[in-house]
Amino acid sequence: MTSALIGLGGNLGDRRSALRAALAALSTIGRVTDASPVYETAPRHVTDQPAFLNMAAALETALLPLDLLHALKGIERDLGREPGPRFGPRLLDLDILMYGDAVLDLPALRVPHPRIAEREFVLRPLADIAPRRLHPALGRTVAELLAGLGEDQGVVQVATAP
Repeated sequence: MTSALIGLGGNLGDRRSALRAALAALSTIGRVTDASPVYETAPRHVTDQPAFLNMAAALETALLPLDLLHALKGIERDLGREPGPRFGPRLLDLDILMYGDAVLDLPALRVPHPRIAEREFVLRPLADIAPRRLHPALGRTVAELLAGLGEDQGVVQVATAP
């Protein structure tokens, strides 16, 4: 079993219900050992869309990284995600943020997530569940990465659970 950290987010439909359904679906591919509070975040790259709800979950899984990625994409489809533009609105987005202490740079998957260190909407929920988790490529903990952001990106806790 490997400990994977998964980012969950979405900004269409009933956002909290989508997060709840995604957490339940994660339990079909492993054991969810922790889940962060829910945060609301203004969109960053494409700003003409609704605000996102984001959270993170810790998942113990026997799936290998690419199999986990395919399982997450299957969950997204099963729960209603449709293809759309990059950074655009979506019902649900599931990302592998970290997978054990692996560092992978494959055409279909980069782990740790390549933009983890610059995104408060990722780091803040991660810090709630894994503040001491070491980023295997940067050699800094999640808490250190969050403290090093230096800018408030407008991430606000809105619920303790989805």
